[in-house]
Amino acid sequence: MDNKKFVWAFIPRASTYLGIILLLVIILTILEFWIGIVGFILFSFLVFYNIRLEYKKQNELTQYIEDLTFHVDTATKDTLLNFPLPFVVLELDGTIIWYNPPFRDIFGGKDLLEKTITSLVSELEPKKILDGQPKINKNILINQRNYNVLGNFVKAEKKSDKGEFILMLYLLDNTEFVELQKRYGDEKICIGLIIIDNYDDLMQSLEDALRPQLLAEIDKKLVGWMSHTGGIIKKFERDKYFFVFESKYLKEFEDKKYEILDLVKEISIGNKIPVTLSIGFGINGKTIIENFSYANACIDIALGRGGDHVVIRNGEAFSFYGGKTRELEKRTRVKARVIAYALRELIDQSPEVLIMGHENCDVDCLGGALGICRIVKNRGKNVHIVLNSSNPTIENLLAKIEKNPDYSGVFINSSEALDRINKKTLLIILDTHRPSFTESPELVKFTNQIVVIDHHRRGADYIQDAVLTYQETYASSTCELVTEILQYVEEKVHLKQLEAEALYAGIVVDTKNFTFKTGVRTFEAASFLRRQGVDTVSVKQLFQNDIETYINISNIVRNAEIISDRIAVSVCPQNVKNAQLISAQAADQLLSLLGIAAAFVLSVNGNVVVISGRSLGEINVQMILEKLGGGGHLSIAGAQLEGISIENAIEKLKCAIIEYTNEINSVNI
Repeated sequence: MDNKKFVWAFIPRASTYLGIILLLVIILTILEFWIGIVGFILFSFLVFYNIRLEYKKQNELTQYIEDLTFHVDTATKDTLLNFPLPFVVLELDGTIIWYNPPFRDIFGGKDLLEKTITSLVSELEPKKILDGQPKINKNILINQRNYNVLGNFVKAEKKSDKGEFILMLYLLDNTEFVELQKRYGDEKICIGLIIIDNYDDLMQSLEDALRPQLLAEIDKKLVGWMSHTGGIIKKFERDKYFFVFESKYLKEFEDKKYEILDLVKEISIGNKIPVTLSIGFGINGKTIIENFSYANACIDIALGRGGDHVVIRNGEAFSFYGGKTRELEKRTRVKARVIAYALRELIDQSPEVLIMGHENCDVDCLGGALGICRIVKNRGKNVHIVLNSSNPTIENLLAKIEKNPDYSGVFINSSEALDRINKKTLLIILDTHRPSFTESPELVKFTNQIVVIDHHRRGADYIQDAVLTYQETYASSTCELVTEILQYVEEKVHLKQLEAEALYAGIVVDTKNFTFKTGVRTFEAASFLRRQGVDTVSVKQLFQNDIETYINISNIVRNAEIISDRIAVSVCPQNVKNAQLISAQAADQLLSLLGIAAAFVLSVNGNVVVISGRSLGEINVQMILEKLGGGGHLSIAGAQLEGISIENAIEKLKCAIIEYTNEINSVNI
């Protein structure tokens, strides 16, 4: 039992003693009456004395408390009057009811009583800064000075007409700290790497005597661009520069939209192709070495996006600028041959190969998978293609594949793939470089042997630990890249007709019948496939639309809204079958209209709004949709917005278009 419960019994109390004495007097009276009477008289005296003593103590205690309250109130008033920090008392509507001299001095000694605090500082509206919190901590700028505003809401003794509470604020001048913090950020070291994208092609396009002059002109532009920073720029390879400067100048470069990208394009001393640069900046790493690694990663991303880009990594955040020029097709196939040899070695060393594309597989992805599947089968290795479900874009091709006994059991779902994969399994990822976009992102975590073959512009969340990456943004499609690899893996390659038609179909789809992103190597790849037995009529039949689909596409085109006389935006009606496929086809159809340079079509898939963007190349739809979390190519891109209505998605898209247009116009000015 807890002894603390009986502690009260041992506390000395006068009433307890008097009770004991009364009991003893009663007993004494019973035994000796007259002695008991004397006892009662003495007891009465003791009771009277105790009452008087208690009354006196109570008066002394009351007087002490009153004196203490007076001294505390006096000290409080004196503290408020002589408080060294700016202090103000407000009604809930912001009316100033009291302030001390330091607060008045902030505003030039003016009389501030009965004025509202918002008329002096708009950020200090009481209803906004309360935000459900009893205490306030806010940084504001007043007359070029920085203040940390602290305070809280206090219940008034007498309710005023304007509320039951008053707001008490005091201001801490932290200008020196803010300036020191800003100076610290400004003086951080930023590491930059600059690379001439098309160095080999530039040199080949010039006479020998003009090559030094071109390089000197590039050096002159770069040095002139960064000379005001007081930084260091050093050329450490024939086409690469190392750049060190203070971070505060990065904002100046950004304000001028990295004009160096356009300045070098103006260089013309006989070169047949324009000079373009890729620039990577690393900032806010823990060390200078980490900033350098950031810059290296940014260069990889810039080159993966086709060059003519500035990529900045600030901690974990990436920023992108540029990308207004088309990717230049590389003339030689040296890299394709090297990739083919390396891929052959990796296949030979692996016990099993898994091929995986992006989620919602398309014809380009499936055609490329069949091409790689043929390579692996010819090497005598076990191979499977990871595919969870069909969709309207591939159902015709997939139906033909499933009828062919050569591909019996080649398709497996994610669960089966997870059961088969191990550290030695070779995982070949096609038509995407982002783990989150793949058919089964979990597979990437279970193997160290990853190969990436893709033709999209690189994003910030690319697969960094791949043992082999073949990412060429100039290529029309993944099928084009796979077709080139096929020609170098073995001396004599024999494709089955279905495989050749699948690869050819992928090229046809991504080039819109050899219209967009079509180079010499695209036609060479198509020619090789044609020699392998492609039936062009059979390929054409894979993409035939029924009358209902054609009517839906026509309605989308008819209801399009034209923005800035050049950009079309339309919406696919809800409850339309194959909405995403129809939206993409409608966007392509809108580009056939006179004067339309870009088109966007939105569709709804569950709680996700899907945006398909297309352009003729003059407008970069990738940069527009990247503002909404999407990506793709300069002329073909897409985005998905979750948990948003179609109306809000349209507004977000329009804002992104306007923002992009303003950025382009400001650069051109």
